[in-house]
Amino acid sequence: MKPKKIGILTAGGDCPGLNAAIRGVGKTAIVEYGMEVLGFKSGFTGLIHKEYVQLKENMLSGILTLGGTILGTSREKPFKINLNGGDINKPELIKENYYDLGLDCLVCIGGNGTMKTAAKLYELGLHVVGIPKTIDNDVWGTDVTFGFDSAVAIATEAIDRLHTTANSHQRAMVIEVMGHSAGWIALYAGMAGGGDIILIPEIEYNVRSVCKKIEERFEDKKSYSIVVVAEGIKVPPKYTAAGYIAECITTYSDIEARETRLGYIQRGGSPTAMDRILATRYGSFAAEIIARGECGKMVALRENQLTTIPLSEVENKLHLVDPDNKLVKKCRNMGVSFGDEY
Repeated sequence: MKPKKIGILTAGGDCPGLNAAIRGVGKTAIVEYGMEVLGFKSGFTGLIHKEYVQLKENMLSGILTLGGTILGTSREKPFKINLNGGDINKPELIKENYYDLGLDCLVCIGGNGTMKTAAKLYELGLHVVGIPKTIDNDVWGTDVTFGFDSAVAIATEAIDRLHTTANSHQRAMVIEVMGHSAGWIALYAGMAGGGDIILIPEIEYNVRSVCKKIEERFEDKKSYSIVVVAEGIKVPPKYTAAGYIAECITTYSDIEARETRLGYIQRGGSPTAMDRILATRYGSFAAEIIARGECGKMVALRENQLTTIPLSEVENKLHLVDPDNKLVKKCRNMGVSFGDEY
């Protein structure tokens, strides 16, 4: 039987672990199953313009520890309607190139937008397998995405460093981490870094409650406070999350507050050991299910067991922090505020 020929692409925002996932797919596909592997450049853009490189096994050595992605990425959304006109039907062009190259399956490594596109491509008749990545950990259907652990480690280190400055100056330090809709990074980094107040999009906060908590800490002779906020919490227009909270603390409590925004620092650098392992597991498992003839699915981790979930079930859903999450309760039990106490 003729060996299978597969394509790999990385789409959406970059994050630590992408190269580990590419390596996991490619090495397993080539070494274990004798497949031919093509790597498409710059996400779906490479598939649209037929820009790719044939990945050999030796080309996948030495990339496990590297941040970023050797294939490049983009936020190209081929199913998005072009309001400026244009006669290029991107989905049909992708389909044409898929068959012209003789692909048996396409591996799409990305977050929510990528899984949505992958689901639509499967509906078009293409054999597709998704691998979930995002530092926000908000892809529905899996317990964890790779990239998340690295982002938490970076955020936690930043919080650790802020403790000494906050203590020296007896201030409230507000640190903003990523998380538009999901507060996973803020929750985990806040807990790991000893945050006194954690504000996440899923739990509605009252800024007066935040200020009162900080005042109580100072009255209890606790000389500083650490406030960890997700970028997606509700704030007035033109404000950043950290900027708004810091301004309110200074205004309403007379306690000096300073803001720090981590931004894209959370996306860069070498992946943690956990992310290297998770990305490798996902990649290798994706090659395994392709060899079995499965498609139209996303690989996932449930209770530390690898499994698959139909792509149709993943699109248009988010994995959010339940306000009754066990970690939230543990934090509350230790006196951590979520800004909703008063």
